[in-house]
Amino acid sequence: MIKKIMSLYQNSILFPSKPENPSDRYLYFCSEAEKEWIGIPKTELNDREVSLLKTLYSLEEFQNSILHPTVKVWHDFLYSNGPLPNHVAGNTLRIIQFNINGAETNQPEVESALKGFFTEDIMIIWESGSRGIVIEEKNTMTLTEEEILSMSETLESDFYVKISFYIGKPSSLTVQLPSKFLQEKEYFSFAVSRMGQSNIFTFERVFPAYLAFHLPLELKSKVSQEIVELFKEDHEVFSTIKVFLENNLNASMTAKKLYIHRNTLQYRIDKFIEKSGIGLKDFYGAFTVFLACLLYEQQK
Repeated sequence: MIKKIMSLYQNSILFPSKPENPSDRYLYFCSEAEKEWIGIPKTELNDREVSLLKTLYSLEEFQNSILHPTVKVWHDFLYSNGPLPNHVAGNTLRIIQFNINGAETNQPEVESALKGFFTEDIMIIWESGSRGIVIEEKNTMTLTEEEILSMSETLESDFYVKISFYIGKPSSLTVQLPSKFLQEKEYFSFAVSRMGQSNIFTFERVFPAYLAFHLPLELKSKVSQEIVELFKEDHEVFSTIKVFLENNLNASMTAKKLYIHRNTLQYRIDKFIEKSGIGLKDFYGAFTVFLACLLYEQQK
């Protein structure tokens, strides 16, 4: 099959193993069944062809081998079990991951924009053409979650892409940092694939959904099926209750986000409480209903 693809692109190159010196001028696709790689010049592909090829093969993305020495030390430490960067050993750091979904990313322009919002002292490492991390030291941790959300909206408007951020927890620079980072990467990948409607993710926002997704089937089936059935009967009630819980039972904020009158909101809440028999102002009731919301959302 991959040889048929080669016949369509005369300047393509076939590799028996993963290319060791990839060129920026090519896109590389892997056939897992045939254990072969093909490099096709970017100039010979349009967006539609790239999308089609991605359904047939895995698009391989390569980290630029030419890295600034300081960036390379950090890249090796976080991704390749390299030595501890000793120039800031013991300092407190925050790693913010980002994922860009849209047209081909202009990395220099994105870096410039990020440094404009953060500070020039941050370090940016690209994992691929559309995904990377920002490393902040303690004295440069200036942006709040709300400010990062505002930044993501501005970047989306400027670059016509969807950009998501995962704000990592402040951590000391120790040998344990790569394993903590690896766990945060797992949470972010889960969030991007399963919770894509949001722009900002944190451990607190992701972990409940992550936990619900990984519950054994036996436990999932024991979560109140009556609640799930109510959601199936009336999706409007589901969306209302979930937003209400996510906004800390704040009726004004929930009504504003749902573009409904407070009386309408209260009617839907009362309707749910009457049918389910579960109060939402009680912590245990709210927890149970929110877990049911997450499981119902993942079933759709």
